Amino acid sequence: MRPFFPILLTILTIHFQSLAQDSSKVSQDSTANAQLIATTRLLRESDSLIKADAAAKASLEEQILQLSNSSNQRKKELEQQLANIEQTDSLKKARQRERILQMKAISQGIPVAPFGDTLFRVYNKLGPFKPSDRAANISRKLQLIEKDPFYSPDSIIVVPNENNIDVAYNDLIIQTITDDDALWLDQDKAQVAAGYAAIIRKAIREQKAQHSVQYILVRLGWLLLILVVLGVIIFGINRMFRALRRRLVREKDRYVKGVKVKNYALLNQQKQLGIIYSALGIARVVLILLVLYLTLPLIFGIFPWTRGIADKLTDWTLSPVKAILSGVFHYLPKLLTILVIYVVTRLLVKLVNYLASEIACGNLKINGFYTDWALPTASGIKFLLYAFMFVVIFPYLPGSDSKVFQGVSVFLGILFSLGSSSAISNVVAGFVITYMRPFKIGDRIRLGEITGDVIEKNLLVTRLRTTKNEEITVPNASILNGHTVNFTSSSKDLGLILHTTVTIGYDVPWKQVHALLVRAALATDGIQKDREPFVLQTALNDFSVAYEINAYTEESHRMNEIYSRLNQQIQDHFNEAGVEIMSPQYHAHRDGNASTIPPSYMPGNYEPPAFKVKVDNKP
Repeated sequence: MRPFFPILLTILTIHFQSLAQDSSKVSQDSTANAQLIATTRLLRESDSLIKADAAAKASLEEQILQLSNSSNQRKKELEQQLANIEQTDSLKKARQRERILQMKAISQGIPVAPFGDTLFRVYNKLGPFKPSDRAANISRKLQLIEKDPFYSPDSIIVVPNENNIDVAYNDLIIQTITDDDALWLDQDKAQVAAGYAAIIRKAIREQKAQHSVQYILVRLGWLLLILVVLGVIIFGINRMFRALRRRLVREKDRYVKGVKVKNYALLNQQKQLGIIYSALGIARVVLILLVLYLTLPLIFGIFPWTRGIADKLTDWTLSPVKAILSGVFHYLPKLLTILVIYVVTRLLVKLVNYLASEIACGNLKINGFYTDWALPTASGIKFLLYAFMFVVIFPYLPGSDSKVFQGVSVFLGILFSLGSSSAISNVVAGFVITYMRPFKIGDRIRLGEITGDVIEKNLLVTRLRTTKNEEITVPNASILNGHTVNFTSSSKDLGLILHTTVTIGYDVPWKQVHALLVRAALATDGIQKDREPFVLQTALNDFSVAYEINAYTEESHRMNEIYSRLNQQIQDHFNEAGVEIMSPQYHAHRDGNASTIPPSYMPGNYEPPAFKVKVDNKP
């Protein structure tokens, strides 16, 4: 029973659609009636002019015949008037005929279709009845005649009626042929009436034949045959897909091997089989529905009373295809314009990429333009190019002028602007940082409390790797709002100054402390030997003096290691010299207590430990 559910659904859909279209039909009928009435008025005017011209010509011809041969001058004047009337009449007829043809092309008339097919059309009103009313009355009368069990074709006759001619069935007047009807068809009233009578006889005869028992039995046979063929086709489709499924299960190792992307198994064999089974099931259902849809017009077209449904189904099938093809054909000029704009934009983008790569490599030099500006500048220019391309292409997109499309575009724009304010601020900050050049990839910098090497920077964020191998992501907006310390930018030219502070008691001469600190700095690995370290006395505390040793280095990435080595060397040199470091500050009473210097560091007993520094494993 499942195949018949789409049939029931289709019938209900057509019924509700016809109800929805009733209101539009009323307005269309009123418009058609107005056009037909205007055209009929024009035909009457043309006919009256023709009759008036004919009467005038007949009067002139009669006067010419009554004149004698002696009145040649008067006769020539009348003949000239007759020639002028004929010439004017021919021009007037030509213009009137052209206008009438134009009106007839617009006014198609109201069809009379009591049995589905159009028998003829009604073009003008009769008394108070509009063309649509006349067509509806004629259709209703023909339907009544067709249902008459005692119908005889000879009963449909043509009867003259004063100025008109009637097409009647016994005492029932089916249609009245007027002068206006004859004007529309450009025929005599008797010819029009005889033609309509013949058409009515033929239509009723065919309709009677379609309701005969033999006709219905033949149609039922065709219906049964179509259903049997439909069942066989559906059975064959199901069997074919079952055979495909069995073969797939039997030879799955041959056809199904999973899907791998490099070394990653995107789909294993079972998942791939499941996807194939689902695809086969969907294809089977779609194929069966397609067969049903193609069969429904044949089923509904068997009987005349359901033929309208078949026509609607066919129209539903062909109308979208025609609309799509027509839309594609009419859209081709706009599509070509879009392609030209896209190709031009792509060429400009390639040119920008080429120039950016040349500047970044140093092959192309521009005064005042740094090489590290090339790629970010190219990204910004490409973004502007694509944005400009979209703005130019937007009016050529299908449906761009519709209110729905514009409303959705505005809504998405508002959502984007509200939800991406922080991202946009980061992008703007990224551009500003790029052109400020506070750091570059590989520099050792400090952002607030974060110190590390720059491993990546883009328009949104900057990534640092700390000395503990921690990767920290910092938004560009926070970098722009704070301060940045770069340890690497001047280390090669000016040298990075490392400094540390020790406090020594007042009993030790400051010159001795300066000498010890300088020797300790020069003995430290990583400190430049060609630049003399210097000492600053930064404070005179209550119990000690603060000395700051400053030494130069080029290796900013080894800052922590060099600081550690420098502190070791300071301890060793001061202990060797017997100088006590007062850090942290403390005071002791000299009442015989031993010195804080370890015994191993006393003069003559100290031997500095031997050690090796691995430069490869930089912190």
